Order: sequence, then C-alpha cells, then structure tokens
Amino acid sequence: MPQTYMPSLAVTLAAVLFAGLSPDAGAAEATAAPLQTLTIRSQAGGAMASHDAVVEALRQTVVAAQVAGAIVQLDVKVGDRVKAGQVLMRIDARAAEQAATASEAQAQSARAALQLASREFERQQQLFKQHYISQAALDQAEAQFKATRAQVNAQVAQLGLARTQSGFNTVRSPYDGVIAELPVSLGDMALPGRALATVYDPSALRVTANVPQSLGASLEGPSRWLVEIPGVNTVDTPIIPTGVQLLPLVDAASHTLQLRLNLPAMLTGVVPGMFARVLLPGVPGAASALRVPRSAIVRRAEMTGLYVLDATGKPLLRQARLGAAQGESVEVLSGLTAGEQVVVDAAAAARIR
Repeated sequence: MPQTYMPSLAVTLAAVLFAGLSPDAGAAEATAAPLQTLTIRSQAGGAMASHDAVVEALRQTVVAAQVAGAIVQLDVKVGDRVKAGQVLMRIDARAAEQAATASEAQAQSARAALQLASREFERQQQLFKQHYISQAALDQAEAQFKATRAQVNAQVAQLGLARTQSGFNTVRSPYDGVIAELPVSLGDMALPGRALATVYDPSALRVTANVPQSLGASLEGPSRWLVEIPGVNTVDTPIIPTGVQLLPLVDAASHTLQLRLNLPAMLTGVVPGMFARVLLPGVPGAASALRVPRSAIVRRAEMTGLYVLDATGKPLLRQARLGAAQGESVEVLSGLTAGEQVVVDAAAAARIR
C-alpha cells in the first residue's frame, strides 16, 4: 500500500498546481487583448489659425486719491455693480472743510473792503468835480479801489479752489461698471496718486491676441474671425466679434501684431483676464489640423496628454497641447505628428503595465 500511495499524491499535487495557474494564464491572455487605435491624419479642410488671447475691458479705470487723509467710509466691495456718480468711499475731510471755511471768511472780508473802497472812490470823484481835491488824489483813490477789487477776485478764486479740493474727499464712480479691485480698507491712509479702486465697464469687452505679421492681409472683416472662451462657449457655438482692430505696430522681438476683437455686449460669464482663443478658419499656409477623439485625452493635474504606440506597439503617455474642441474631437496643436497611432480609449491604455 505505501508504494502505490506516493505516486497518487504526486499526481494530485500536480493537478492542484495546474488548476491554480490556469486563471492567471487566462488573465494574461485578456491583458494581451489589442487596443483600439487611430492613425492620425492631417485634415487640410479643417486648417485653422489659432492664437491665444486674453479678455480685456475697453473701459477700465483706476480711481486714485487726489488728497491725503484717512478713509472714513467705504460703501462698496469687489464685484459690486455701481452707477455713474455713485459714492465709493469718503476720505477724512475735516482739514479741507476748515480750509474752505477760512477761505470763505477771507472772501467776505475782501468784499467788505471792496464796498468801502468803492464808496470812497465815489466821494473822491464828487470832490474832484467840485475842485476840492487834485487829480493826484483822485488817481490814488481809483488805484486803491482797483487794488481792493483785485484782492476780492483772488479771494473768491481761493474759495473756489478750497471748495473743489474739499470735493476730492468724496470718491465717486466715473461710469456704470463693476468694482474689479479694491486695494484699501476702512481706516487706510489715502495719499495723492494711490490707487483706491479699479472699475470696468462689463458692457464693452474685447479679446486681445498677438498674431504673426503675415496674417495682416487676412483681415477682411470681423465675420471671418471666431472667438472661443473655454468654459463659456466652444467652436460649435463661436462668438462672432462685432469689430476688429489691428494695431499698426509690429513688435520687433516677436514680429507679431496686436489684434483686438470687440465682443458682443453683455456676454454672460465673461470678465476681464479670462483666457480666450482667436480662430481664423481657412488661412492659406496654416498648418493642417490634427484631431483626436475626446476619449483619447488624458488629464492628470496640470498635465494633458495622449497614449501613443511606440515601435513595439506599447502605449506610451505623451504630453500634448490641445486646441479647439469641435463635437467629439479635439484639435492637437503640438505633441503629435501625422501617421502616429493614438489609443482611442485612454482608460484602457492606462491599465496596461
């Protein structure tokens, strides 16, 4: 019996080991399943010049202090909509008010002196007609009257200046707009020239981009240009500018021109400083478009990339710079060349080790 038992045990162990290895073998076969790929080809018909741009306000004003003093009243905060002439803040005006009061008193004193000099001049004229005084005495009275009148004019002008300066202590909005920046707080010291608030007009926005000088001849009107603002619209629903301006100055370092495109009034969700793209379809000489499906895009933190097959057929993650999205495809601006194979399902490629 012992001689026949040992071979049976060996056979049983071998069967158990073979059964334990068979699931791993099936997993390896499943892992080796081919990935769905796409061979990249340039699309000449979709050639489009794309240029990075930024949203700007046509009217943006930095309201600065004209007098010195502590800020004693602050009526707005960042993001508030304000009307033209609305009070934004007040600066301590006690010194200005006292100066205006002093100027008012001096002006009243000068007016009283002018009345006295006027009556004295009239009396001297009557005495001169009756030959009681000489011509020299009359001339002296006339000179005194004119000097007093000049002093009154000076005091009135000084009073107007004091009142004007007292008005500088009230800071008002120059037009209807939105408070973009408010670098001061209640109690801060305002000094002449110090910025107190930044106001912009949300109804008049534009995008500004630097374009190659070779595109200067392509400007046939605003309808040729398209504007894309990520998060606001896509190429499928482009923003058509209402006006275009190409500044007649070429940057000597980059050989580019500054292009300004006016946006339609009151666009929802658009504020100065936002990133935008300026697109010009069908530009002669523009690079042909390379497009990939959205499912092929990999986004990890600040990195955007694609899985591209190498010479051995292994998917490798490669960083890429994307352009405009159109439907279910996205334009690749850099990081990919025509003829390469891209994995359509990026999630499947990421599971391969």
